[in-house]
Amino acid sequence: MWCVAKITEEYRERMYRILDLYEEECQEKYPVVCMDEKMCQLLGETRKSIPLKEGSIAKYDYEYKRNGTANIFVAVEPKAGKHLISVTERRTKKDFALFIRKIADEIYPEAKKIRMVLDNLNTHFEKSFYETFTKAEAERILKRIEFYYTPKHASWLNIAEIEINILGIECLDRKIESMEKLTKEVTAWELEKNMDQKKIYWTFTKAKADEKMSKYYVA
Repeated sequence: MWCVAKITEEYRERMYRILDLYEEECQEKYPVVCMDEKMCQLLGETRKSIPLKEGSIAKYDYEYKRNGTANIFVAVEPKAGKHLISVTERRTKKDFALFIRKIADEIYPEAKKIRMVLDNLNTHFEKSFYETFTKAEAERILKRIEFYYTPKHASWLNIAEIEINILGIECLDRKIESMEKLTKEVTAWELEKNMDQKKIYWTFTKAKADEKMSKYYVA
């Protein structure tokens, strides 16, 4: 947010649209879902660590072995405390389309319209669905999704970034050597958050936006 020298009319329109969405009450048939993704390095140990024991902390060597990378898709319904994590090898158009279909069909099968907040990554558009599925299947999925794109240089408006930060602190702040281990770890984290229905409370309103940012507004 603070890197933007000028905030255009388009920026404000997109920002206001998302902030209005965040102020709505939680609606089961019209959920507000925020999604994002994160690259994760897979790092293995080069020397066996010394486990924690009474009177002594665990000890790890600073050297590590690179085992490639993985992608983590993250979706959260902040006011309902619903969380979905998916680990993939890459973050292609197909990976994105499959993740959104999973959200629509498995997490919100009864929803009439899923309002989804996301950024402007080049895979995050309707074209990804038509390149992945048949025309009929793409239209079936997209009929139930309404995309709310953050302004350029304003991914901070996406609550999924908060979710990713929490995931990083609580789950990913150590060496994880494989896709299998990463999937196991984030699945356990996801299960715990869903069992506890951990919610995220957003307090930045349109009024606060105007108060703090109006000096940067341009026509």
